[in-house]
Amino acid sequence: MLQDLLGALAALGSVGVVYLAMAARVVKQYERGVLFRLGRVSGDVRTPGLNLVIPFVDRLNKINMQIVTMPIPAQEGITRDNVTVRVDAVVYFRVVDPISALVKVEDYKFAVSQMAQTSLRSIIGKSDLDDLLSNREKLNQGLELMLDSPAVGWGIQVDRVEIKDVSLPDTMKRSMARQAEADRERRARIINADAELQASKKLAEAAQQMSDTPAALQLRLLQTVMAVAAEKNSTLVLPIPVELLRFLEKAPQLPAPNGERAARPG
Repeated sequence: MLQDLLGALAALGSVGVVYLAMAARVVKQYERGVLFRLGRVSGDVRTPGLNLVIPFVDRLNKINMQIVTMPIPAQEGITRDNVTVRVDAVVYFRVVDPISALVKVEDYKFAVSQMAQTSLRSIIGKSDLDDLLSNREKLNQGLELMLDSPAVGWGIQVDRVEIKDVSLPDTMKRSMARQAEADRERRARIINADAELQASKKLAEAAQQMSDTPAALQLRLLQTVMAVAAEKNSTLVLPIPVELLRFLEKAPQLPAPNGERAARPG
């Protein structure tokens, strides 16, 4: 009798251990559990830790609540100014409502991926090439709004969308390179012309100052001669300015040795 009782207790204990093993579910810190009882959602979302379910009746689905980084495959499209480009991006999203993510959409990751690709092609068609290259922040915000609107109903929150790269055809790259080179050359010519204008103004001021003081011209000439002689050149070209001839004309005439006046130069 006692042996039968011990055997029954042992069998009951074994059944209890098996039941606990089948009923115990562990939900990790970054997960949430959604319990389906006979096909219907039962109770609230299960929190991290040990959770017990009814075997063969309940089914516990675990949803990852971490931020998901999903790359968007490169999409080829034609911009508003008729330029063919390939654009790829990345979207960051996370689940905020596990029940909606399981019940309202079959595969929320696949749904977000397809919606992101469609939205990216739409953004390409609505934007100019200059916007894709230099105004990406505005395009990222527009793309994020396009993704976030339907995702909210699925229990998904889109945190950020980033356009990673914009690939251009080789012909367009060469055209842009020629355009940039021409623009740099235009700026260089403008700078040179501005420098010539400033130099001409300074030269005009210097000429005006020297015309008021003829001796300054002679001093400047001597400085030029000294600067050229310092280079140890074998040939020295000495220009004679017209002002020097005029200065000689105005000089007083000296009497000749034979009592005759010297002839005036010129």
